[in-house]
Amino acid sequence: MPQPSDIQTIGTPFVELQSVDSTNNYARQLIHAGMAQTGMAIFTHEQVAGKGQRGKVWASEKDANIALSIVISPKPLKVTQQFQLSACVAVALHQFFFQYAGDDTKIKWPNDLYWQDRKAGGILIENMIGSGGNWEWAICGMGININQTSFSPHLPNPVSLKQITGNDFKVISLAKELCISLNEKFQELINSGFEPIYNQYIQLLYKLNEKVKLKKDSRVFEATIKSVSPEGKLVVQHAIEEEFNFGEVEWFNNRD
Repeated sequence: MPQPSDIQTIGTPFVELQSVDSTNNYARQLIHAGMAQTGMAIFTHEQVAGKGQRGKVWASEKDANIALSIVISPKPLKVTQQFQLSACVAVALHQFFFQYAGDDTKIKWPNDLYWQDRKAGGILIENMIGSGGNWEWAICGMGININQTSFSPHLPNPVSLKQITGNDFKVISLAKELCISLNEKFQELINSGFEPIYNQYIQLLYKLNEKVKLKKDSRVFEATIKSVSPEGKLVVQHAIEEEFNFGEVEWFNNRD
C-alpha cells in the first residue's frame, strides 16, 4: 500500500472558472491535452450544460451552487472496483453536507445526496479506461444545491442548503471544504481498504429497511431496501430477494 505522503491531494490545484459548459467536459479536455494533474479540482461559477445521470441535464443557477469536478488517478483500484470510488465520493459528500444539514442527510443509491425526501446533490463519475483495460482516470463531477431557492417545476423534489438552514453560504469556500472531505475519504479508501467506507455507505443509505416503489422497464413494484452489495448492486426484498445493477432499476416517483 502507498504511504499517505504518496497519495494525491484532492483539491490541489484548485481551478476556478467563471463559466463553462460542464466541469466534467473541461476536465476531460485537460486529460486529453496532457495537462491534468491527479487531485485537480475544477470549480465553476456557471455551468451552462451540466450533466446528470443517465443523460439527464443538471441545471444550476449561476453563482448559487457547487459545480465541481475532481480529476483522480484511481490506482491502485482496479477497473472492476469502480463502485469503491463511487461509494467513497458519496460518503465524503455526505460528511461535508451533514455538518450543515444534520441527521436527515442520506445517500440515495447509487450516489445521490438526499435530505429527508428531497434531492440536494448528485454525483456523475466518468471513467477513462486505457487500451490495455487499465483504469487510468476518473472524473468525479458533483453538483450540490447551496444558495438556490427557486427551481424548475420539472424537477420533482429539489432542496438547497439555504432552504434547509435559512442561511446564505460562500459557495467557493464550501467547495474547498468539500475537497478536504474528499481527500480524507480517498486516503482512507487507499490506506484502510474498502470495508470502512462500505460500512459507512450502508449505514447512511436512504430508505434502508423501508418499503419503496421501484421501476424496472415497465414494471412498477414495491420492495424493501435491504442493502447494497460490495459491487454496487441494490439489494431489495419483496416476494424474493433481488439485486439490480445501476441502470437496471429506477426509483419510482409519482411526480416524475
